[in-house]
Amino acid sequence: MRRFMNRYGLFPTYFSNNITILTGLSAAGKTAAFSFIRECMAINPQIVCLNYLDYQKDIKEMLTQMKNKMIVIDNADILLDDETRKFISLDENNKYLIIGRNPKNLFTTKDNLFELVSNKNEDVTEFWIQPYL
Repeated sequence: MRRFMNRYGLFPTYFSNNITILTGLSAAGKTAAFSFIRECMAINPQIVCLNYLDYQKDIKEMLTQMKNKMIVIDNADILLDDETRKFISLDENNKYLIIGRNPKNLFTTKDNLFELVSNKNEDVTEFWIQPYL
């Protein structure tokens, strides 16, 4: 598995596709990882974070207006309807990190499906990703 800094300068990643799906057990830290990325959004305008607080918004319309963004979507199972999932799967203008358990209509392969794993060691919790399949 290659490790590289993505073009947005966010953090070291293992992602090589436009769409990366991050799944994991309940309470594995997926939302915590989302919140860490969301903090980066304050200093990097190329990052867009969406979660359950955006439920009432027209997500697909928002995405059609974005270009050259790293879009991170937590609670994707709630936020993304089939039409929006199809749009994402064909969008060549942005990179997506989709956090959820349902990869339906996102052209999921073993190359873009990862699992978040965590380990608590005393007061420090470490997170890493590994291939899901």
